Amino acid sequence: MASSNKSIHSALAANLLIALTKFIAGFFSNSAAMIAEGVHSVVDTANQVLLLFGLRQSRKKPDATHPFGYGKELYFYSFIVSILIFGLGGGVSMFQGIYHIIHPDVLGIPKWNYIVLGISVIFEGSSLVIAAKEFDKLRGDNTWWQAITKSKDPSTFLVLFEDSAAVIGLFIVAICMYLGHTYHINYMDGLASLLVGILLICVSLILARESRSLLMGEGIGSTTKKRITEIVEQDQDVLKLMHILSTYQSPSEIVLMLIIAFKKNLDTAGINEAISRVRNIVKDEYNLVHFVIIQPEIYMEKVDPDVQTYI
Repeated sequence: MASSNKSIHSALAANLLIALTKFIAGFFSNSAAMIAEGVHSVVDTANQVLLLFGLRQSRKKPDATHPFGYGKELYFYSFIVSILIFGLGGGVSMFQGIYHIIHPDVLGIPKWNYIVLGISVIFEGSSLVIAAKEFDKLRGDNTWWQAITKSKDPSTFLVLFEDSAAVIGLFIVAICMYLGHTYHINYMDGLASLLVGILLICVSLILARESRSLLMGEGIGSTTKKRITEIVEQDQDVLKLMHILSTYQSPSEIVLMLIIAFKKNLDTAGINEAISRVRNIVKDEYNLVHFVIIQPEIYMEKVDPDVQTYI
């Protein structure tokens, strides 16, 4: 969690420093692309504030109305961030781009735009390097894409995607601006804004997909399920682990429900003792599992697959 905070704070500082300069440069040079980049930086700044707020809310202790805690607050605010990138970032940039392609303006002196773009690349690039290093520590042996899809902490990959989109967007604007001024193609400025908008919308769709999956209740992976089955069925009083139900309440908290068939010779006291033992074994193995709900079940063995009778 501390790593994600570091990358978020670095991105917040970078966006605050360059948002104002982009708007000033865009105003004096009459550049729609620079205005779009300014909007992009403002949206990114708001996103980092929302992520920090979501992280803070997710740490609230459980209470009577939320017995499993407030961990999903982080997933909610991550989803809001993806919507903001789509609407304010991508939508405004595309609108500006289409409008200035249809009604191209004569661009002003581009010098300040290039200066601001250079400064922005330095700040955004530094933020991207920090975010990439922090995420690289967390991904282990997975590829970058595997680590993103498997991650249960959206604050780690949200900043990584935002900073990547920001750096790519800056190079798109710089290339289009250079071509526009060199060859006197006025609509290139609008084209740059349109391309930045498309880029942001693509990023927002990926982030929305991942955040939605977590918000809807993503469970543990198949490898973890297999391991839990092994350690539970090693218990002397367990006949079979029949079902595993799970959900991530936060990146560091899992709610687990196990439906277990215990041996028939156990009385109520024996079943309660076995439940307590299994619960402790699972929690000792996985420190992310904070809640283990165990439901005893009667195991019926199929004796004839043709007539579907059970004993």
